[in-house]
Amino acid sequence: MIKEKTKKQIQAEEIEKLRILYAVCFIGFLLLISIIAINIKADQIVHKFKSPSFNGIGTSSHYLTIENQQYTRKLTIKEEIKALQDEIKRDKENSTLARFMRNLESRVYAELSRQLVNNLFGETPQSEGVITLEGNTIEYTSDGVTLTLKITEADGTVTEIVIPIGTFTF
Repeated sequence: MIKEKTKKQIQAEEIEKLRILYAVCFIGFLLLISIIAINIKADQIVHKFKSPSFNGIGTSSHYLTIENQQYTRKLTIKEEIKALQDEIKRDKENSTLARFMRNLESRVYAELSRQLVNNLFGETPQSEGVITLEGNTIEYTSDGVTLTLKITEADGTVTEIVIPIGTFTF
């Protein structure tokens, strides 16, 4: 037959269960506190500057880096300005008016050169003459054997060219 438990035995079992529950909770609490205590490490709060300008560590290389950046930036700006100036100059030189003027100037010089050659070697050659062109004076004389060109520039510099005529054959 099943023994019936008395009220005192039931109370004793209940008290034993509560003690075990308290013991397990206490041990769990201690484990939790110990885990938290291991992870918490206190240290002094110390302010340190990160910039080498303030803390002094690696200051020279920091200043050198700043100087190199400034130099590179200035050099880049100068190169950009020069490139823009060159582009403006090219645009001016390649305009329709500039090309027309170069072409006209070339044709005028070609015509002057042709006239000079005709005066020297044409059907009625002249033995001497003077041409003034943009402040420069070109004097030519021929004795039938040689042709002498005397070029006097605007600043007074004189260049003399002697060409033997008899050795030219076409």
